[in-house]
Amino acid sequence: MAVPEFYYFLRPALEATATKDGIHWTEVADVAADRLHLSPDDRSEMIPGGTRSRWHDRTHWALTYLRAAKLVEKAGRGLSRITPRGRDYLLRAPAIIKPQDLREFQEFVDFHRRDRASEPKALQAGAELEIKTPQEALRDAYVQLRSALADEVLDRVKAVTPARFETMIVQLMLQLGYGGSFEDAGMSVGRSGDEGIDGIIKQDRLGLDNIYLQAKRWGDSTVGRKEIQAFVGALSGRGASKGVFITTSTFSREARDYAKALQTPTLSLIDGIELARLMINVDLGVSLEERFDVKRIDSDFFVES
Repeated sequence: MAVPEFYYFLRPALEATATKDGIHWTEVADVAADRLHLSPDDRSEMIPGGTRSRWHDRTHWALTYLRAAKLVEKAGRGLSRITPRGRDYLLRAPAIIKPQDLREFQEFVDFHRRDRASEPKALQAGAELEIKTPQEALRDAYVQLRSALADEVLDRVKAVTPARFETMIVQLMLQLGYGGSFEDAGMSVGRSGDEGIDGIIKQDRLGLDNIYLQAKRWGDSTVGRKEIQAFVGALSGRGASKGVFITTSTFSREARDYAKALQTPTLSLIDGIELARLMINVDLGVSLEERFDVKRIDSDFFVES
């Protein structure tokens, strides 16, 4: 038989993560392949581009969907384990779990909608009704790919050392177009960690103005208004007019409202998901795997001059 659609891997993957407190994704793939009776030929089938076997790729996506629904969680690099919610769901899950079955979990719905805020309303409605043109379907798949990649990038960022985290933030700011050299910026970050300031980046290459940074590599704790007020106080103490607060977690609504209402200094808040998106946008920590160019007719080419 051919390798089945990826959703056939959902239940075997969920069952595999329930067998031990931390199972490597390759072992999950082996369990799923055995349960689905994949032949040696099936297991040698590659996805287009030849970068990964098809059954490994579909196991990867099954685990991504299960994590999005909070049925499975990370247990270390390459390791996953079932959550209490996952154990409860496994008792009532259908024999073949499909993506629409996971829509009962709000986190899974948010996972699909997270990057669609800027999409046209008609496209959003088309996606929900699963009435899509090929181009809409391609864009929808692109959104899912970016969303899954952002989750993976953020997991990796949370696992690095504090020193490496500082270096990554410096690299990000420079690749976003802010001035100065890596050496100058790195020295500034490394030496400035006092009075609530974690780093100073030149806004332009001439160094006419500075941007002050606060970076919090937190887990699931929410950054509240108290932390933002403390940072604003530190900025005021230096006479700074611009600040960026970066966290790997999230900001409370009160913290965002407070920052938005500020006139001086101006303050930008970057949460974990936005940090991951920015890293993806500037190719920091990610590399190109495949590329699809969507082309259209150039009508002018066919007109006689």
